[in-house]
Amino acid sequence: MAGSLIGGLIADGWNPASIRVSDTDARQLERLSQRFPVTTTTDNNRAVEGADVVVLAVKPQVMKDAVQSLAASISKQQPLVISIAAGITEPTLRQWLGEETAIVRSMPNTPAMVQSGATGMYANPYVKDDQRSVAESILRAVGIVIWVDDEAMMDAVTALSGSGPAYIFLFIEALQAAGLELGLCRETAYLLALQTAFGAAKMALESEEDATMLRQRVTSPGGTTERAIKILLEGGFGELVSKAVHTAAERSRELAKEFGDNQ
Repeated sequence: MAGSLIGGLIADGWNPASIRVSDTDARQLERLSQRFPVTTTTDNNRAVEGADVVVLAVKPQVMKDAVQSLAASISKQQPLVISIAAGITEPTLRQWLGEETAIVRSMPNTPAMVQSGATGMYANPYVKDDQRSVAESILRAVGIVIWVDDEAMMDAVTALSGSGPAYIFLFIEALQAAGLELGLCRETAYLLALQTAFGAAKMALESEEDATMLRQRVTSPGGTTERAIKILLEGGFGELVSKAVHTAAERSRELAKEFGDNQ
């Protein structure tokens, strides 16, 4: 995700010379420096020295160690801190970094890798208006940005859009499998399923009508689509999706306790 953000920022006109990247894995840094003309280091404190914005793009399991090593530098400099780690809450980050740290918690999803992501964001009260704008411009470099006023809603964001690409991939898999059963070759079934998913999403994005109306418009009475939709609804499709998303939200809350709040 860090590499996606760097690529998106540079494509969006940010000066690569202003971007410093730190990682304990020297091989990962070498790969990044080969892709982007950015400054790299294995020293976190050197990376954040004099920075206006610090992006924490690490796994939840190692977030505590990573940020506590930066606490003194961040307390002294008071930069904007943007976290993209799932499950690590703003109060937990503030506890590790300092009570008055300006923190934006964000949840991008994997389509950010192709600049088509969806990111939910929450800003704590210490984030100034100009910092909020900077945070939005950074994440907007890889897709759309949605702000939430209540951090508890970040669990819903995680469950819906954070995990959402996997749901779509699963549906594409199912469509491809059905095509194979009907006699299509693997490549044809895959390309048809893939383009159909892409085209439907693009159509919805560019339409002023909601998904319900769009579905109704392509569901002719007595036709093939109507019969297929009936099978999905009778099979509890909506209820199953709802259960899956609620379960993902619950897991997001569990991660907060597992990697953050109880440490």
